[in-house]
Amino acid sequence: METANIICIKWGTLFGPEYVNRLYSGVRRNLARDVRFFCMTEHADGIHPDVEILTLPQEPFHDEMNAALAVANRQGAMRKISLFRQGLIPDLDGSLLGFDLDVVITGDLEPLLTIDPGKVAMRADWVEARRGRTTGHGSVFRFDPSRHGYLYNDLAQNPTREVEKARGSEQRYTSTKAQERDDFTYLPADMVVSFKHDCLGLPPVNYLRDPILPLNARVVCFHGRPKMPEAVNGYKGSWLRYSRPCEWLNHHWIDLTTKDLGPEYG
Repeated sequence: METANIICIKWGTLFGPEYVNRLYSGVRRNLARDVRFFCMTEHADGIHPDVEILTLPQEPFHDEMNAALAVANRQGAMRKISLFRQGLIPDLDGSLLGFDLDVVITGDLEPLLTIDPGKVAMRADWVEARRGRTTGHGSVFRFDPSRHGYLYNDLAQNPTREVEKARGSEQRYTSTKAQERDDFTYLPADMVVSFKHDCLGLPPVNYLRDPILPLNARVVCFHGRPKMPEAVNGYKGSWLRYSRPCEWLNHHWIDLTTKDLGPEYG
C-alpha cells in the first residue's frame, strides 16, 4: 500500500506545536498504512521529530498579494498557496492530504485519500452551500503538486487579479480554480463535519446535551468559535455556540495523543 502523504502549515504563533503533534498523532492512528507527515513552518520548536519540517518561504509575490489582501481586509491570508508549488517536496510520490490545525481526527481517513483520485478534493463550505455557492472549505484539502501546480502558478503570475477575483478567500480561490478545469471533487459531508454546525445543536439543545460526535465523522473542523481548547472545557462566549464540556474531544485530541507520543508531545 502506498505511503500516505499528509501536510499542514503553521505560521505565526496563534497555534503552538501541540496542535501539529496532535494532528500528526490523529492521522497516524487512523491510517492503516505508512505516513509521511510534513509541516511548513517558521517555528519548529516542540514539534515531534518524526514530522518533516518544510521552511515557510517568503514568496516573490508576497508583497503584491498582501497588498491586495489588505484591500480585501484579509491581510496575512492565503499562505497555503506555497503548499501547491511543484517540486516543493522533491521525492514526493503521490498526492498530499492537507489539514488546518484547528481540526481533530476522529476516524478512518482512508476514504479521503482514495475518493475520486487525481482531483483537488475539499468539503463543501457549510455557509456557502446554504447560499447556493460551490465553494470548498479549506480545513481539509487533497491535491497533487505534480498535477495541480496551477494553483500556485496562477496566483504567482497575477496576485492582484486572483486575490480580487477570489475576494480574498483562499478556499474560494482554490476550489474555483479547480472547478474551472473540471478538476474538483467534494469530500463526503458526513466524514468532514463542523463542530458548531454538526455537533452542538442550536439553542436550547446545546444547553441541554453534551456535543455529539456524528457516527461517520472522520474529521471535525473547529472553524470560528469555539476552538478546541474552549470546547474541551466548555464554551460560554456565545449563547448561540454555547458548549458543555466535550469529553470525546478531550479523548481524541489530547488523551490518545499523550498515550501515542508521550506527555511531552501530547
